[in-house]
Amino acid sequence: MLALIAIVFLELSTPSFLLQYDIRPNRLYVEYLKYPKEVFSTLWYGFRLQLVLGIVFTAGLALLFRRLLQVADEELQLWSVKLHSLVWPLAVFIVFAGIRSTTQHRPANPALFAITADAMVNSLVINSGYSVLYAIYSLKHEARSTEVYGKLADPVMIAHTRDWPWLKSYQYTNPDFPTLHWQQAPITRTKPLNIVIVLQESLGATFVQSLGGAPVTPNLEKLKTEGIWFNNLYATGTRSVRGIEAVLAGFMPTPAQSVVKLSNSQQGFTTLASILQQQGYQTQFVYGGEAHFDNMRSFFTGNGFADVVDLPRIKAPQFVGSWGASDEDLFNTAHQQLMQMHAKGQPFFSLIFTSTNHEPFEFPDGRIVLHEEPKSTANNAVKYADWAMGQFFDQAKASDYWQDTVFLIVADHDNRVYGSNLIPVEKFHIPGLILGGQVSPGVIEPLASQVDLAPTLLSLAGVSACHSMDGRDFIADPVSPGRALIQFDNLFALMTEQELTILRPNDTALSAQYSKTTRQLNLKEGVAPEAQQQKALAHVQLPSYLYRERKYSSAAKCKPAQW
Repeated sequence: MLALIAIVFLELSTPSFLLQYDIRPNRLYVEYLKYPKEVFSTLWYGFRLQLVLGIVFTAGLALLFRRLLQVADEELQLWSVKLHSLVWPLAVFIVFAGIRSTTQHRPANPALFAITADAMVNSLVINSGYSVLYAIYSLKHEARSTEVYGKLADPVMIAHTRDWPWLKSYQYTNPDFPTLHWQQAPITRTKPLNIVIVLQESLGATFVQSLGGAPVTPNLEKLKTEGIWFNNLYATGTRSVRGIEAVLAGFMPTPAQSVVKLSNSQQGFTTLASILQQQGYQTQFVYGGEAHFDNMRSFFTGNGFADVVDLPRIKAPQFVGSWGASDEDLFNTAHQQLMQMHAKGQPFFSLIFTSTNHEPFEFPDGRIVLHEEPKSTANNAVKYADWAMGQFFDQAKASDYWQDTVFLIVADHDNRVYGSNLIPVEKFHIPGLILGGQVSPGVIEPLASQVDLAPTLLSLAGVSACHSMDGRDFIADPVSPGRALIQFDNLFALMTEQELTILRPNDTALSAQYSKTTRQLNLKEGVAPEAQQQKALAHVQLPSYLYRERKYSSAAKCKPAQW
Protein backbone atom coordinates (compact mmCIF):
# COMPACT_ATOMS: atom_id res chain seq x y z
CA MET A 1 0.00 0.00 0.00
CA LEU A 2 2.85 2.38 0.83
CA ALA A 3 4.42 1.65 -2.55
CA LEU A 4 1.13 2.41 -4.31
CA ILE A 5 0.73 5.68 -2.39
CA ALA A 6 4.28 6.75 -3.30
CA ILE A 7 3.69 5.99 -7.00
CA VAL A 8 0.37 7.84 -7.00
CA PHE A 9 1.82 10.91 -5.29
CA LEU A 10 4.75 11.02 -7.72
CA GLU A 11 2.45 10.87 -10.73
CA LEU A 12 0.03 13.45 -9.29
CA SER A 13 2.90 15.88 -8.73
CA THR A 14 4.42 15.22 -12.16
CA PRO A 15 2.30 17.72 -14.17
CA SER A 16 3.40 20.66 -11.99
CA PHE A 17 7.03 19.49 -12.13
CA LEU A 18 6.76 19.24 -15.93
CA LEU A 19 5.39 22.77 -16.15
CA GLN A 20 8.33 24.08 -14.12
CA TYR A 21 11.22 21.99 -15.49
CA ASP A 22 9.86 20.55 -18.77
CA ILE A 23 10.95 17.06 -17.75
CA ARG A 24 9.71 14.30 -15.44
CA PRO A 25 10.74 14.38 -11.76
CA ASN A 26 14.46 13.73 -11.44
CA ARG A 27 17.19 14.43 -8.85
CA LEU A 28 15.82 17.93 -8.21
CA TYR A 29 12.72 16.27 -6.80
CA VAL A 30 14.71 14.93 -3.84
CA GLU A 31 17.62 17.43 -3.67
CA TYR A 32 15.38 20.31 -2.62
CA LEU A 33 13.97 18.30 0.30
CA LYS A 34 17.09 19.30 2.25
CA TYR A 35 15.59 22.79 2.50
CA PRO A 36 11.98 22.26 3.69
CA LYS A 37 11.40 25.89 4.69
CA GLU A 38 12.16 27.30 1.24
CA VAL A 39 10.55 24.39 -0.62
CA PHE A 40 7.23 24.32 1.22
CA SER A 41 7.01 28.10 1.23
CA THR A 42 7.46 28.04 -2.55
CA LEU A 43 4.86 25.30 -2.95
CA TRP A 44 2.36 27.08 -0.71
CA TYR A 45 2.63 30.47 -2.37
CA GLY A 46 3.33 29.34 -5.92
CA PHE A 47 1.55 25.98 -6.31
CA ARG A 48 -1.05 26.02 -3.54
CA LEU A 49 -3.94 24.53 -5.54
CA GLN A 50 -1.80 21.74 -6.99
CA LEU A 51 -0.32 20.98 -3.56
CA VAL A 52 -3.70 20.79 -1.82
CA LEU A 53 -5.34 18.75 -4.58
CA GLY A 54 -2.34 16.41 -4.75
CA ILE A 55 -2.50 15.71 -1.00
CA VAL A 56 -6.31 15.31 -1.05
CA PHE A 57 -6.27 12.88 -3.98
CA THR A 58 -3.36 10.93 -2.50
CA ALA A 59 -5.13 10.60 0.85
CA GLY A 60 -8.37 9.57 -0.86
CA LEU A 61 -6.65 6.92 -2.95
CA ALA A 62 -4.75 5.68 0.12
CA LEU A 63 -8.05 5.04 1.89
CA LEU A 64 -9.35 3.28 -1.22
CA PHE A 65 -6.23 1.11 -1.45
CA ARG A 66 -6.55 0.24 2.22
CA ARG A 67 -10.09 -0.97 1.69
CA LEU A 68 -9.20 -2.95 -1.43
CA LEU A 69 -6.14 -4.58 0.09
CA GLN A 70 -7.74 -5.42 3.43
CA VAL A 71 -8.98 -8.99 3.50
CA ALA A 72 -11.08 -10.39 6.32
CA ASP A 73 -9.57 -13.34 8.23
CA GLU A 74 -12.47 -15.63 7.33
CA GLU A 75 -11.80 -15.04 3.63
CA LEU A 76 -8.16 -16.09 3.79
CA GLN A 77 -7.38 -19.36 2.04
CA LEU A 78 -4.15 -21.31 1.75
CA TRP A 79 -3.27 -22.37 -1.79
CA SER A 80 -2.31 -25.92 -2.47
CA VAL A 81 1.32 -26.87 -3.18
CA LYS A 82 0.36 -27.64 -6.78
CA LEU A 83 -1.19 -24.18 -7.32
CA HIS A 84 1.81 -22.54 -5.68
CA SER A 85 4.15 -24.47 -7.97
CA LEU A 86 2.24 -23.35 -11.06
CA VAL A 87 1.81 -19.69 -10.15
CA TRP A 88 5.25 -19.01 -8.62
CA PRO A 89 7.29 -19.35 -11.88
CA LEU A 90 4.79 -17.09 -13.64
CA ALA A 91 5.11 -14.46 -10.87
CA VAL A 92 8.92 -14.63 -11.05
CA PHE A 93 8.82 -14.21 -14.86
CA ILE A 94 6.48 -11.21 -14.64
CA VAL A 95 8.70 -9.49 -12.06
CA PHE A 96 11.83 -10.31 -14.10
CA ALA A 97 10.25 -8.94 -17.29
CA GLY A 98 9.08 -5.83 -15.49
CA ILE A 99 12.58 -5.13 -14.17
CA ARG A 100 14.48 -5.77 -17.42
CA SER A 101 11.78 -4.71 -19.92
CA THR A 102 13.69 -6.61 -22.62
CA THR A 103 15.14 -10.04 -23.43
CA GLN A 104 18.31 -8.52 -24.86
CA HIS A 105 21.75 -8.83 -23.26
CA ARG A 106 21.45 -5.52 -21.41
CA PRO A 107 18.34 -4.38 -19.54
CA ALA A 108 16.37 -1.38 -20.74
CA ASN A 109 17.74 2.01 -19.72
CA PRO A 110 16.61 5.60 -20.29
CA ALA A 111 18.85 5.96 -23.36
CA LEU A 112 16.72 3.41 -25.25
CA PHE A 113 13.74 5.74 -25.10
CA ALA A 114 15.49 8.92 -26.25
CA ILE A 115 13.99 8.61 -29.71
CA THR A 116 12.73 12.15 -30.39
CA ALA A 117 14.32 15.59 -30.54
CA ASP A 118 12.24 16.72 -27.54
CA ALA A 119 13.71 15.94 -24.11
CA MET A 120 10.34 16.21 -22.36
CA VAL A 121 8.68 13.73 -24.74
CA ASN A 122 11.55 11.29 -24.18
CA SER A 123 11.15 11.53 -20.40
CA LEU A 124 7.41 10.78 -20.54
CA VAL A 125 8.07 7.18 -21.59
CA ILE A 126 9.60 6.37 -18.19
CA ASN A 127 7.37 6.66 -15.12
CA SER A 128 8.21 9.21 -12.45
CA GLY A 129 8.96 6.57 -9.81
CA TYR A 130 11.71 5.05 -11.94
CA SER A 131 13.05 8.48 -12.90
CA VAL A 132 13.42 9.56 -9.25
CA LEU A 133 14.85 6.24 -8.03
CA TYR A 134 17.35 6.14 -10.91
CA ALA A 135 18.45 9.68 -10.03
CA ILE A 136 18.96 8.68 -6.37
CA TYR A 137 20.92 5.61 -7.46
CA SER A 138 23.11 7.75 -9.74
CA LEU A 139 24.10 9.97 -6.80
CA LYS A 140 26.35 7.13 -5.61
CA HIS A 141 28.49 7.48 -8.73
CA GLU A 142 29.06 11.25 -8.75
CA ALA A 143 32.85 11.11 -9.02
CA ARG A 144 32.68 9.03 -12.21
CA SER A 145 29.40 10.36 -13.55
CA THR A 146 30.83 11.23 -16.97
CA GLU A 147 31.62 7.60 -17.78
CA VAL A 148 28.03 7.19 -19.00
CA TYR A 149 29.21 9.07 -22.11
CA GLY A 150 32.40 7.04 -22.65
CA LYS A 151 36.02 7.37 -21.56
CA LEU A 152 39.20 8.82 -23.01
CA ALA A 153 42.79 8.25 -21.93
CA ASP A 154 43.98 11.14 -19.76
CA PRO A 155 46.60 12.43 -22.26
CA VAL A 156 43.99 12.47 -25.05
CA MET A 157 41.50 14.26 -22.79
CA ILE A 158 44.03 16.93 -21.83
CA ALA A 159 45.16 17.47 -25.43
CA HIS A 160 41.58 18.05 -26.60
CA THR A 161 40.73 20.49 -23.81
CA ARG A 162 43.83 22.60 -24.50
CA ASP A 163 43.05 22.84 -28.20
CA TRP A 164 41.67 26.39 -28.18
CA PRO A 165 43.39 29.54 -29.52
CA TRP A 166 43.20 31.40 -26.19
CA LEU A 167 45.07 28.64 -24.35
CA LYS A 168 48.01 28.39 -26.79
CA SER A 169 50.14 30.99 -24.99
CA TYR A 170 49.86 29.32 -21.57
CA GLN A 171 52.48 26.91 -20.26
CA TYR A 172 51.28 23.89 -18.29
CA THR A 173 54.46 22.79 -16.55
CA ASN A 174 53.06 20.85 -13.59
CA PRO A 175 51.86 17.37 -14.63
CA ASP A 176 50.14 16.91 -11.26
CA PHE A 177 47.79 19.80 -12.04
CA PRO A 178 46.97 19.65 -15.78
CA THR A 179 45.09 22.97 -15.96
CA LEU A 180 47.42 24.98 -13.70
CA HIS A 181 48.99 27.93 -15.51
CA TRP A 182 50.12 31.53 -15.07
CA GLN A 183 47.68 34.12 -16.45
CA GLN A 184 49.39 37.39 -17.20
CA ALA A 185 46.96 40.33 -17.19
CA PRO A 186 47.37 42.32 -20.44
CA ILE A 187 46.28 45.47 -18.58
CA THR A 188 48.85 46.93 -16.19
CA ARG A 189 47.49 48.90 -13.24
CA THR A 190 49.35 50.68 -10.45
CA LYS A 191 46.79 49.23 -8.05
CA PRO A 192 44.52 46.23 -8.80
CA LEU A 193 40.83 47.08 -9.10
CA ASN A 194 38.10 45.81 -6.82
CA ILE A 195 35.81 43.14 -8.31
CA VAL A 196 32.06 42.93 -7.63
CA ILE A 197 29.85 40.23 -9.17
CA VAL A 198 26.09 40.77 -9.19
CA LEU A 199 24.74 37.26 -9.76
CA GLN A 200 21.11 37.67 -10.82
CA GLU A 201 18.70 34.87 -10.01
CA SER A 202 17.04 33.38 -13.13
CA LEU A 203 17.74 36.35 -15.42
CA GLY A 204 17.80 34.70 -18.84
CA ALA A 205 17.73 36.34 -22.27
CA THR A 206 13.99 35.68 -21.97
CA PHE A 207 13.77 38.96 -20.02
CA VAL A 208 16.13 41.14 -22.07
CA GLN A 209 14.54 42.89 -25.05
CA SER A 210 17.79 43.38 -26.97
CA LEU A 211 18.39 39.62 -26.72
CA GLY A 212 14.91 38.81 -28.03
CA GLY A 213 13.10 38.75 -24.69
CA ALA A 214 10.44 40.74 -22.86
CA PRO A 215 11.01 44.48 -22.18
CA VAL A 216 11.33 44.14 -18.39
CA THR A 217 14.99 45.09 -17.80
CA PRO A 218 15.22 48.78 -18.78
CA ASN A 219 18.01 49.50 -16.29
CA LEU A 220 20.16 46.68 -17.63
CA GLU A 221 19.53 47.89 -21.19
CA LYS A 222 20.66 51.37 -20.16
CA LEU A 223 23.76 50.12 -18.36
CA LYS A 224 24.85 47.92 -21.28
CA THR A 225 25.87 51.02 -23.26
CA GLU A 226 28.34 51.91 -20.50
CA GLY A 227 30.30 48.66 -20.35
CA ILE A 228 31.38 45.47 -22.11
CA TRP A 229 28.29 43.57 -23.24
CA PHE A 230 28.23 39.85 -24.07
CA ASN A 231 25.87 39.20 -26.97
CA ASN A 232 26.29 35.42 -27.01
CA LEU A 233 26.84 34.30 -23.43
CA TYR A 234 25.49 30.91 -22.34
CA ALA A 235 24.88 29.37 -18.91
CA THR A 236 26.36 25.96 -18.16
CA GLY A 237 23.25 24.56 -16.46
CA THR A 238 19.81 25.12 -14.99
CA ARG A 239 20.55 25.47 -11.26
CA SER A 240 21.98 28.30 -9.18
CA VAL A 241 24.82 26.11 -7.89
CA ARG A 242 25.75 25.26 -11.47
CA GLY A 243 25.96 28.97 -12.26
CA ILE A 244 27.98 29.59 -9.08
CA GLU A 245 30.57 26.92 -9.90
CA ALA A 246 30.96 28.31 -13.43
CA VAL A 247 31.05 32.05 -12.65
CA LEU A 248 32.95 31.86 -9.37
CA ALA A 249 35.21 28.84 -9.91
CA GLY A 250 35.43 28.77 -13.70
CA PHE A 251 34.56 25.07 -13.39
CA MET A 252 33.03 23.20 -16.31
CA PRO A 253 29.75 21.29 -15.83
CA THR A 254 29.28 17.53 -15.44
CA PRO A 255 26.19 15.31 -15.00
CA ALA A 256 27.06 15.06 -11.30
CA GLN A 257 25.95 17.57 -8.70
CA SER A 258 27.68 20.94 -8.73
CA VAL A 259 30.99 21.04 -6.86
CA VAL A 260 29.31 23.56 -4.54
CA LYS A 261 27.62 20.52 -2.94
CA LEU A 262 30.24 17.77 -3.32
CA SER A 263 32.55 16.73 -0.49
CA ASN A 264 35.99 16.92 -2.18
CA SER A 265 35.56 20.60 -3.04
CA GLN A 266 34.65 22.08 0.34
CA GLN A 267 38.21 23.22 1.07
CA GLY A 268 41.22 24.17 -1.02
CA PHE A 269 39.23 24.37 -4.28
CA THR A 270 40.14 27.05 -6.82
CA THR A 271 37.69 29.96 -6.91
CA LEU A 272 37.96 33.61 -7.81
CA ALA A 273 37.76 34.36 -4.09
CA SER A 274 40.67 32.03 -3.21
CA ILE A 275 42.82 33.54 -5.98
CA LEU A 276 42.09 37.11 -4.90
CA GLN A 277 42.46 36.35 -1.20
CA GLN A 278 46.03 35.25 -1.91
CA GLN A 279 46.54 38.63 -3.62
CA GLY A 280 45.52 40.49 -0.45
CA TYR A 281 41.86 41.12 -1.31
CA GLN A 282 39.06 41.33 1.22
CA THR A 283 36.43 38.76 0.20
CA GLN A 284 32.73 38.72 0.95
CA PHE A 285 29.48 37.00 -0.05
CA VAL A 286 26.20 38.95 0.32
CA TYR A 287 22.84 37.15 0.02
CA GLY A 288 19.29 38.08 0.98
CA GLY A 289 18.33 34.57 2.09
CA GLU A 290 19.89 31.90 4.29
CA ALA A 291 23.45 31.22 3.10
CA HIS A 292 23.24 27.56 4.12
CA PHE A 293 20.89 26.95 1.18
CA ASP A 294 22.44 24.70 -1.48
CA ASN A 295 25.52 24.37 0.77
CA MET A 296 26.74 27.82 -0.27
CA ARG A 297 28.07 28.87 3.14
CA SER A 298 30.21 25.75 3.51
CA PHE A 299 31.63 26.00 -0.01
CA PHE A 300 32.32 29.72 0.18
CA THR A 301 33.91 29.84 3.64
CA GLY A 302 36.15 26.89 2.74
CA ASN A 303 37.26 28.42 -0.55
CA GLY A 304 38.35 31.99 -0.07
CA PHE A 305 35.42 33.96 1.36
CA ALA A 306 36.37 35.59 4.65
CA ASP A 307 32.89 36.98 5.36
CA VAL A 308 29.31 35.91 4.66
CA VAL A 309 26.47 38.41 4.99
CA ASP A 310 23.02 36.83 4.76
CA LEU A 311 19.48 37.42 6.07
CA PRO A 312 20.32 37.51 9.82
CA ARG A 313 22.80 40.33 9.15
CA ILE A 314 20.49 42.49 7.03
CA LYS A 315 19.32 45.27 9.31
CA ALA A 316 15.58 46.05 9.40
CA PRO A 317 14.67 44.69 5.96
CA GLN A 318 11.66 46.41 4.42
CA PHE A 319 10.32 43.20 2.86
CA VAL A 320 11.03 39.52 3.55
CA GLY A 321 9.54 36.82 1.32
CA SER A 322 9.87 33.07 1.03
CA TRP A 323 13.47 33.30 -0.16
CA GLY A 324 14.61 36.07 2.15
CA ALA A 325 14.98 39.84 2.06
CA SER A 326 13.97 41.74 -1.06
CA ASP A 327 16.57 42.74 -3.63
CA GLU A 328 16.43 46.39 -2.55
CA ASP A 329 17.32 45.34 1.01
CA LEU A 330 20.10 43.15 -0.40
CA PHE A 331 21.58 45.94 -2.53
CA ASN A 332 21.33 48.53 0.26
CA THR A 333 23.24 46.13 2.53
CA ALA A 334 25.78 45.37 -0.20
CA HIS A 335 26.40 49.08 -0.82
CA GLN A 336 27.08 49.67 2.88
CA GLN A 337 29.44 46.69 2.99
CA LEU A 338 31.34 47.92 -0.09
CA MET A 339 31.71 51.36 1.49
CA GLN A 340 33.13 49.81 4.66
CA MET A 341 35.60 47.60 2.76
CA HIS A 342 36.72 50.50 0.57
CA ALA A 343 37.44 52.58 3.67
CA LYS A 344 39.99 49.96 4.80
CA GLY A 345 42.22 50.72 1.83
CA GLN A 346 42.62 47.11 0.64
CA PRO A 347 41.16 45.89 -2.68
CA PHE A 348 38.01 43.83 -2.24
CA PHE A 349 35.97 41.12 -3.97
CA SER A 350 32.24 40.81 -3.35
CA LEU A 351 29.71 38.33 -4.69
CA ILE A 352 26.13 39.69 -4.47
CA PHE A 353 23.48 37.04 -5.13
CA THR A 354 19.87 38.15 -5.68
CA SER A 355 16.75 36.06 -4.99
CA THR A 356 13.59 38.03 -5.85
CA ASN A 357 13.15 36.43 -9.27
CA HIS A 358 12.28 33.05 -7.81
CA GLU A 359 8.97 31.29 -7.44
CA PRO A 360 6.62 32.48 -5.87
CA PHE A 361 7.85 35.92 -7.13
CA GLU A 362 7.29 38.03 -4.01
CA PHE A 363 8.34 41.69 -3.87
CA PRO A 364 7.13 44.91 -2.19
CA ASP A 365 4.28 46.97 -3.65
CA GLY A 366 4.61 50.43 -5.13
CA ARG A 367 8.10 50.08 -6.59
CA ILE A 368 7.35 49.48 -10.27
CA VAL A 369 4.57 49.77 -12.81
CA LEU A 370 3.60 46.13 -13.27
CA HIS A 371 4.37 44.63 -16.65
CA GLU A 372 1.29 42.39 -16.42
CA GLU A 373 -1.42 41.12 -14.10
CA PRO A 374 -1.45 39.36 -11.68
CA LYS A 375 1.45 40.73 -9.69
CA SER A 376 3.26 37.47 -8.84
CA THR A 377 4.73 36.61 -12.23
CA ALA A 378 8.30 36.16 -13.43
CA ASN A 379 8.13 39.23 -15.68
CA ASN A 380 7.05 41.46 -12.80
CA ALA A 381 9.64 39.99 -10.44
CA VAL A 382 12.39 40.57 -13.00
CA LYS A 383 11.23 44.14 -13.55
CA TYR A 384 11.39 44.75 -9.80
CA ALA A 385 14.83 43.09 -9.54
CA ASP A 386 16.02 45.28 -12.42
CA TRP A 387 14.67 48.38 -10.64
CA ALA A 388 16.49 47.43 -7.41
CA MET A 389 19.71 46.84 -9.35
CA GLY A 390 19.32 50.24 -11.04
CA GLN A 391 19.02 51.89 -7.62
CA PHE A 392 22.20 50.12 -6.51
CA PHE A 393 24.22 51.30 -9.49
CA ASP A 394 23.00 54.87 -8.99
CA GLN A 395 24.45 54.63 -5.46
CA ALA A 396 27.63 52.94 -6.69
CA LYS A 397 28.33 55.60 -9.33
CA ALA A 398 28.09 58.32 -6.68
CA SER A 399 30.38 56.45 -4.29
CA ASP A 400 34.12 56.59 -3.67
CA TYR A 401 34.60 52.96 -4.74
CA TRP A 402 33.09 53.27 -8.26
CA GLN A 403 36.24 54.46 -10.00
CA ASP A 404 38.32 51.61 -8.56
CA THR A 405 35.88 48.74 -9.17
CA VAL A 406 35.03 46.32 -11.97
CA PHE A 407 31.42 45.09 -11.82
CA LEU A 408 29.99 42.01 -13.51
CA ILE A 409 26.23 41.58 -13.93
CA VAL A 410 25.36 38.04 -14.99
CA ALA A 411 22.59 35.48 -14.54
CA ASP A 412 23.03 32.14 -12.83
CA HIS A 413 20.55 30.59 -15.31
CA ASP A 414 17.17 31.27 -16.92
CA ASN A 415 13.99 31.01 -14.88
CA ARG A 416 12.55 27.92 -16.58
CA VAL A 417 14.27 25.66 -19.07
CA TYR A 418 11.75 24.24 -21.50
CA GLY A 419 11.09 23.91 -25.21
CA SER A 420 10.65 21.41 -28.02
CA ASN A 421 14.40 21.02 -28.68
CA LEU A 422 16.36 18.04 -27.37
CA ILE A 423 18.44 20.67 -25.56
CA PRO A 424 16.54 23.99 -25.31
CA VAL A 425 19.60 26.06 -26.22
CA GLU A 426 17.62 29.31 -26.28
CA LYS A 427 16.91 28.94 -22.55
CA PHE A 428 20.64 28.84 -21.77
CA HIS A 429 21.24 32.23 -23.40
CA ILE A 430 21.85 34.81 -20.65
CA PRO A 431 22.93 38.45 -20.40
CA GLY A 432 26.38 39.45 -19.24
CA LEU A 433 27.76 42.94 -18.66
CA ILE A 434 31.08 44.20 -17.28
CA LEU A 435 31.23 47.87 -16.28
CA GLY A 436 32.95 50.28 -13.91
CA GLY A 437 34.79 53.56 -13.68
CA GLN A 438 37.78 52.34 -15.72
CA VAL A 439 35.95 50.02 -18.15
CA SER A 440 35.62 51.20 -21.75
CA PRO A 441 32.33 50.29 -23.52
CA GLY A 442 32.36 47.49 -26.08
CA VAL A 443 30.56 44.40 -27.35
CA ILE A 444 31.84 40.81 -27.27
CA GLU A 445 30.27 38.91 -30.17
CA PRO A 446 31.97 35.47 -30.06
CA LEU A 447 30.27 32.62 -28.28
CA ALA A 448 31.05 32.73 -24.56
CA SER A 449 30.44 30.58 -21.50
CA GLN A 450 30.06 31.45 -17.83
CA VAL A 451 33.42 29.71 -17.23
CA ASP A 452 35.10 32.52 -19.25
CA LEU A 453 34.03 35.31 -16.93
CA ALA A 454 36.47 34.85 -14.02
CA PRO A 455 39.65 34.92 -16.17
CA THR A 456 38.29 37.99 -18.01
CA LEU A 457 37.63 39.80 -14.72
CA LEU A 458 41.17 39.07 -13.49
CA SER A 459 42.61 40.71 -16.60
CA LEU A 460 40.38 43.77 -16.35
CA ALA A 461 41.30 44.20 -12.68
CA GLY A 462 44.99 44.02 -13.56
CA VAL A 463 45.54 40.83 -11.55
CA SER A 464 48.15 38.35 -12.83
CA ALA A 465 47.86 35.01 -11.07
CA CYS A 466 48.55 31.31 -11.06
CA HIS A 467 45.33 29.29 -11.17
CA SER A 468 43.59 26.22 -12.63
CA MET A 469 40.68 27.92 -14.44
CA ASP A 470 40.80 27.06 -18.15
CA GLY A 471 38.20 29.59 -19.23
CA ARG A 472 38.86 32.23 -21.85
CA ASP A 473 40.28 35.66 -21.10
CA PHE A 474 38.33 37.86 -23.51
CA ILE A 475 40.60 40.83 -22.83
CA ALA A 476 43.64 38.90 -24.13
CA ASP A 477 41.70 37.33 -27.02
CA PRO A 478 38.45 39.11 -27.96
CA VAL A 479 38.11 37.83 -31.54
CA SER A 480 38.68 34.04 -31.82
CA PRO A 481 35.56 31.92 -32.43
CA GLY A 482 34.21 30.78 -29.08
CA ARG A 483 32.50 27.83 -27.45
CA ALA A 484 29.95 27.11 -24.75
CA LEU A 485 29.42 24.12 -22.46
CA ILE A 486 25.89 23.03 -21.60
CA GLN A 487 24.64 20.39 -19.16
CA PHE A 488 20.90 19.67 -19.45
CA ASP A 489 19.62 16.87 -17.23
CA ASN A 490 21.69 13.86 -18.42
CA LEU A 491 22.74 15.43 -21.74
CA PHE A 492 25.99 17.33 -22.32
CA ALA A 493 26.69 19.59 -25.29
CA LEU A 494 29.82 21.27 -26.58
CA MET A 495 28.57 24.24 -28.58
CA THR A 496 30.72 26.05 -31.13
CA GLU A 497 29.87 28.83 -33.55
CA GLN A 498 28.96 26.22 -36.15
CA GLU A 499 27.25 23.38 -34.30
CA LEU A 500 26.62 21.38 -31.16
CA THR A 501 27.94 17.95 -30.30
CA ILE A 502 25.47 16.31 -27.93
CA LEU A 503 26.54 13.43 -25.67
CA ARG A 504 23.86 11.03 -24.46
CA PRO A 505 24.31 8.50 -21.62
CA ASN A 506 25.02 4.99 -22.89
CA ASP A 507 24.19 6.04 -26.43
CA THR A 508 25.73 7.53 -29.55
CA ALA A 509 26.57 11.23 -29.80
CA LEU A 510 24.63 13.54 -32.09
CA SER A 511 25.49 16.62 -34.13
CA ALA A 512 23.11 19.54 -34.44
CA GLN A 513 22.97 23.09 -35.71
CA TYR A 514 21.29 25.85 -33.73
CA SER A 515 19.69 28.91 -35.30
CA LYS A 516 19.47 31.98 -33.06
CA THR A 517 16.96 33.48 -35.50
CA THR A 518 14.43 30.65 -35.38
CA ARG A 519 15.63 29.25 -32.00
CA GLN A 520 15.50 25.79 -33.48
CA LEU A 521 17.95 22.95 -32.91
CA ASN A 522 18.23 20.90 -36.09
CA LEU A 523 19.65 17.42 -35.54
CA LYS A 524 21.86 15.99 -38.28
CA GLU A 525 21.45 12.48 -39.63
CA GLY A 526 23.61 9.76 -38.17
CA VAL A 527 26.27 9.78 -35.47
CA ALA A 528 28.51 12.78 -34.72
CA PRO A 529 32.02 12.56 -36.27
CA GLU A 530 34.57 10.83 -34.05
CA ALA A 531 36.74 13.93 -33.65
CA GLN A 532 33.77 15.98 -32.43
CA GLN A 533 32.71 13.21 -30.05
CA GLN A 534 36.18 13.04 -28.52
CA LYS A 535 36.43 16.79 -28.04
CA ALA A 536 33.03 16.98 -26.37
CA LEU A 537 33.79 13.95 -24.20
CA ALA A 538 37.11 15.47 -23.15
CA HIS A 539 35.37 18.63 -21.94
CA VAL A 540 32.91 16.79 -19.74
CA GLN A 541 35.48 14.24 -18.53
CA LEU A 542 38.09 16.85 -17.53
CA PRO A 543 36.14 18.50 -14.67
CA SER A 544 35.13 15.10 -13.30
CA TYR A 545 38.79 14.04 -13.36
CA LEU A 546 39.96 17.29 -11.73
CA TYR A 547 37.40 16.92 -8.96
CA ARG A 548 37.94 13.21 -8.32
CA GLU A 549 41.75 13.47 -8.26
CA ARG A 550 41.69 16.80 -6.37
CA LYS A 551 43.66 18.57 -9.07
CA TYR A 552 41.75 21.86 -8.94
CA SER A 553 43.63 22.96 -5.86
CA SER A 554 43.96 26.57 -4.79
CA ALA A 555 47.22 25.64 -3.02
CA ALA A 556 49.04 24.65 -6.23
CA LYS A 557 51.72 27.15 -7.27
CA CYS A 558 53.48 28.26 -10.43
CA LYS A 559 55.91 31.07 -11.21
CA PRO A 560 55.39 34.12 -13.43
CA ALA A 561 58.51 33.15 -15.38
CA GLN A 562 56.65 30.10 -16.70
CA TRP A 563 54.29 32.31 -18.67
